[in-house]
Amino acid sequence: MPLVVATSLVLGAFVLIGEVSNTGQVQARQTVTKVDMGDYEPVVPWPRPLPDTDLSHTGWTWGSGAGVWAENPNKVWVMQRSEIALPQGAEPWICACLLTPRRTNTGRRDYSGNSYPYQMRRHHLVFAVDGTGNTIEEWLRHDRYLAPPRGSGLGEMGRGPHKILMNPYDPQKRIWIVDDDMHEINIFTNDGTLLKTMGERGVPGRGPNNFNRPTDIAWLPDGTFFVADGYAGTRVAKYDRNGKFLMDWGRPPVDPDNPKAYEFWSVHSIGISRDRRLFVADREHHRMQVFDENGKFLAMWPTGYNSSVLAHIVTDDDFVWVADWTTDRLVKYDLEGHYILDIGGHGALPGQFDGVHQIHVDAERNLYVTEVQNDRSQKFRPKPNADPNKIVGPMAVVGPKSSR
Repeated sequence: MPLVVATSLVLGAFVLIGEVSNTGQVQARQTVTKVDMGDYEPVVPWPRPLPDTDLSHTGWTWGSGAGVWAENPNKVWVMQRSEIALPQGAEPWICACLLTPRRTNTGRRDYSGNSYPYQMRRHHLVFAVDGTGNTIEEWLRHDRYLAPPRGSGLGEMGRGPHKILMNPYDPQKRIWIVDDDMHEINIFTNDGTLLKTMGERGVPGRGPNNFNRPTDIAWLPDGTFFVADGYAGTRVAKYDRNGKFLMDWGRPPVDPDNPKAYEFWSVHSIGISRDRRLFVADREHHRMQVFDENGKFLAMWPTGYNSSVLAHIVTDDDFVWVADWTTDRLVKYDLEGHYILDIGGHGALPGQFDGVHQIHVDAERNLYVTEVQNDRSQKFRPKPNADPNKIVGPMAVVGPKSSR
C-alpha cells in the first residue's frame, strides 16, 4: 500500500503582543508576514455582536469557538464554549486573540508572560446568524444543560460542547451536538427542543450506549450514521437511523511508534465521500484512515509531518480539505492523499487561524471556520472570478457529483 508524503508547508512569521497602556486602554501590536487565503476574502465583521437578550455584553466577547454549520447561506449555526470577559478599556467585541499571545483553554502558545487573567461565563453557547452575521436565533435556555455549573445536578461542568452538525439528508434539519466531556450526543429539533440523548452523561464507556469522548458524526442517505469516538474511545461506531447500534471498529495502538491499520489515537473527525468511503482523521498518528461503510480497511495516508488534524471536510468535487493545527493551514488533498494546495496560516488577524476546529461550506461556496484558540468564527467569500479549484467545495453527498 503506497503512502503519499505531503509537500512541506511554509508559514508566515507571526508575533503578537498584547499590552495595557498607562491609561488602561488595551492595545494590540502585531508583526505579520503575508498569509495567503488564496481565492477567498474574509467577511468582516462576522458574526456581528450578540444581542443583550437577558444579560449585558458590555465588557464581554466571544469565547473558544467549537462549531459552525451552514444550514443555508442565511442561517448559519455557531457554537462557542463560553463568553470571555475583556480587560478594562478594551474595545467592545474585540477578539481576545488580538489582546494576548495565548490565553484560552490550553495556554499552548503563551511564551511571553503577558497573558491577562480572564473570566468566562456559559452564555450564548448556540446561536444562528443570517448571511450578514446578525443573530436570528438564540438557544439561551440550553446554556446550563450544555455546560452545567457544578452543583446544578445536570452533571459536572466540562469545557463546553464539541461540534454542531446536521444530517445533510434530513428534511427536518435536526441539530446534533456532540459533547466529548459529557460523553454524549444530543439531538434537537431545528427550533431547539431536545429529542434524544445518546450516551450516559458524564460516564465514559465503550459499548452500544456509551461513548468515551466522542468528537464527530457522518451520515449515509438512509440515516445510518457513524460516530468518531473519539479522544479516548479509539473507535468508529455505526448506528442505524433510529440510533440502534450496529457495529464498531478500532483499537489503541499496540506499538505507539508503529501504529497499524484500525489503530487510532484521537479519532477527531470523520467524513464520507460520494462513493461511500469513510475518511477518519487519526489525529495523533498524523494520518487519514479510509474504510468502507462496514469497517473494511481500504487505505491510509499521512496528513503531514507532525500534523494535527482538528477537522476535515470531504467535498462534492472529490477532495479532502483538512484543518491542520500544527501549521494552521487548510490543506487540500485528493481522495488518495496526494497534496494539492494549502491556504491560510497562523495568526489572529482576519484570514489567519489558530486551531480551526470545524469547517463548513454553504451552497454559495462561502467558507466558515471556527477556532478554539482564536476564540472566534470566520466567514470567507470567494473573490470575484475565483478559481473553483482553489476554493472548498460543498460537503459531499452520496451519489453522482452535483451541479452545485
